[in-house]
Amino acid sequence: MHKQKGATLIGMLFVGILIVFAAIVVMKIVPAYIEYYSIKKVFSAMAADPALKDATPADVRLSYARRSGIDNITAVTPDDLDIAREGGTLVVSAKYRVEKPLFGNVGLYMDFAASTAPDAAQ
Repeated sequence: MHKQKGATLIGMLFVGILIVFAAIVVMKIVPAYIEYYSIKKVFSAMAADPALKDATPADVRLSYARRSGIDNITAVTPDDLDIAREGGTLVVSAKYRVEKPLFGNVGLYMDFAASTAPDAAQ
């Protein structure tokens, strides 16, 4: 007698549910990371801009507002920026949290910290 091998219907449903759950989580996380890298790109462009070398914090915030509008950044507003100068170099940074609901009272919470400081973790 030959024993049958293969996946059962319940096993396939379980694997399917896991794949759908993983896809939902990925679809919630990816936009937050895309926005994070857009914020880092804007910060780097601002730090490299010679027009902002001696700008006031208000001018830096205005520049960020214009640049973030182009990239459709909503997680960090100009008021959220920490602006400093280290060794004559403009350092722009921001810490923020992104909350994405999954279902019911379950959600994802991601903390981000973007900075142009040379010692900041990339």
